[in-house]
Amino acid sequence: MSAAVDWALAERVAIKISSRSQVVDEYALAQMSDDFAEMTPRAEKLVGAETGLWSLQGEARSRMVSRPDWIRANIASFQRLLSPLIGKLDDMSDGPMASVAQRFAGVEVGAVLGWMSTRVLGQYDLLLTEDENPDDQDMVYYVGPNVLGLERKHGFDPQQFRLWLALHETTHRAQFTGVPWLRDHFVSLVNNTLDAVDPDPSRFFDIAKDIAQARRNGEDPLADGGLPALIAGPEQKIVLDKIAGMMSLLEGHGDVTMDRAGIGIVHDADIFASTLRARRNSSKGLTRVLQRLVGLEAKMNQYVAGEEFIAHVEAAAGGPKVIDNAWESADSLPRIEEIRDPDLWLARVVNGDGIGAEVAELTEA
Repeated sequence: MSAAVDWALAERVAIKISSRSQVVDEYALAQMSDDFAEMTPRAEKLVGAETGLWSLQGEARSRMVSRPDWIRANIASFQRLLSPLIGKLDDMSDGPMASVAQRFAGVEVGAVLGWMSTRVLGQYDLLLTEDENPDDQDMVYYVGPNVLGLERKHGFDPQQFRLWLALHETTHRAQFTGVPWLRDHFVSLVNNTLDAVDPDPSRFFDIAKDIAQARRNGEDPLADGGLPALIAGPEQKIVLDKIAGMMSLLEGHGDVTMDRAGIGIVHDADIFASTLRARRNSSKGLTRVLQRLVGLEAKMNQYVAGEEFIAHVEAAAGGPKVIDNAWESADSLPRIEEIRDPDLWLARVVNGDGIGAEVAELTEA
């Protein structure tokens, strides 16, 4: 256990929070597990046919999990991913308040994970490590109680909704396993962000001043990514902008693909999409505050921004294939300013192609 975070306490807190409003029906969940085992590779084939992205790591595999299972899996991922940062914090955690800080951090992490475990429907685990069983990696997860609860609440057709979810998650797998360089690029960006973290406690006083000044200026200091974005230094902000641009593309591409790949098969896709969109925007009170603090509200905005980006570049450049330019190299990915102004990406990346002249005319008109 790291001295910086009491991970065992984080797990206990998260699991306690996760037990609220949970639908448990063992027979229905067992049937759902079988459904996802069949639908996940089927969805991957539909995604491949729609996008041209075919996994280089074999057929997709699914695993239906409980909320506690999801929490444990994500704690393990956090420990692996955050190990460089944890090492820095450990060097500063030998004082008399170390135990208090350790437990406080555990409660904070547990509260966030516990709340998230009640909301997440599916997740692709993109972190691969050499020290783990290969059978437990490269897995598409579905949080069974959450899926079942949503289906029953809104009267969804289970077969339709489950295939639709599988289309979204296998799109993310296709992105990270069908574009050979993307996974390593993403992990390198995260590592660069963590390497640049300055654990100096005085940094938090500077952040408090920045928040106060933003409030006085009538600005929303949490709008661009919550506390993580505020804590970031100048070098981290550059990397965070790259991550934001990439994730906006991936989330928007996931939503667009799940609808297109399901045409003629998932007849209720419009109903599912509008329901989940309303669900994302329905949070109020303390839940909304938590979303903003941890940057989840900014993440949810990535879905919309990414879809709008794709719609614009397709209209300007003549169709869905234009987005394939983004998969050419890390430098071809849209930056956050290009997500907001897609013509910048078209001018920088696409104008060098065979369709560049046409795009140049459209964007200059």
